[in-house]
Amino acid sequence: MPKFSANLGFLFTEVPFLERFARARAAGFEGVEYPFPYAHPVATLVELARTHALEQVLLNLPCGDFAKGERGIACQPERRGEFREGVGQAIEYARALACTRVNCLAGPAAGVSDAVAFDTFVENLRFAATALGAAGIRLLIEPINGRDMPGFYLQTSAQALRVMDAVGSDNLWLQYDVYHMQVMEGDLARGIERNLARIAHIQLADNPGRHEPGTGEINYAFLLPHIDRLGYTGWVGCEYAPAAGTEPGLGWMAPYRR
Repeated sequence: MPKFSANLGFLFTEVPFLERFARARAAGFEGVEYPFPYAHPVATLVELARTHALEQVLLNLPCGDFAKGERGIACQPERRGEFREGVGQAIEYARALACTRVNCLAGPAAGVSDAVAFDTFVENLRFAATALGAAGIRLLIEPINGRDMPGFYLQTSAQALRVMDAVGSDNLWLQYDVYHMQVMEGDLARGIERNLARIAHIQLADNPGRHEPGTGEINYAFLLPHIDRLGYTGWVGCEYAPAAGTEPGLGWMAPYRR
């Protein structure tokens, strides 16, 4: 059955970030992920993961100024230097945390043509895939729906695959977020099956509302066993906003506990 990781950017937000590790372990999670570790000393995060016996499953490349609403700079040609510096910072954190997956948020392509955005994105991904690969770390890209993030450049799995083909690296993988793909394209079971060989991480939430499975329209009672039957052995990240507190909303996991 799937193994679930807790996304600490979404779960256990009732307490300060550094206290969420203990809560995740107490709730039965063996892995954690969170988008941006860079506000905290890496030694602190390493100690928390070790203390609570948690595997660091995933982190993101730096995405620009998060506090100002930036969610990725990979398509912006004037910020190539900043992007490359971020790759180095991500490698530092990922190595220390023994994290083997790093996700790149494409961000918006405001102010540039589609052709320039595409070429910039491809060039940046080639650089990142090579640098991360040399460190034994997989590079992922994630399509995100344009309703929650208007203007986000990468919005569908088909678009992501076109970018991956253009990059031409064996160290570039698809991060498949069930929630985002339900909003953008549906046909989830077939989409995952069709792209399984290129998927390195799956995330979930229900729709509408981006709450836990069982609160919306997605048939997780079918989809999760289907993913298992396909032979997916990676992590499934719980990246949702709990409808009524994290622990009260974990009952959906009971049938899938290992």
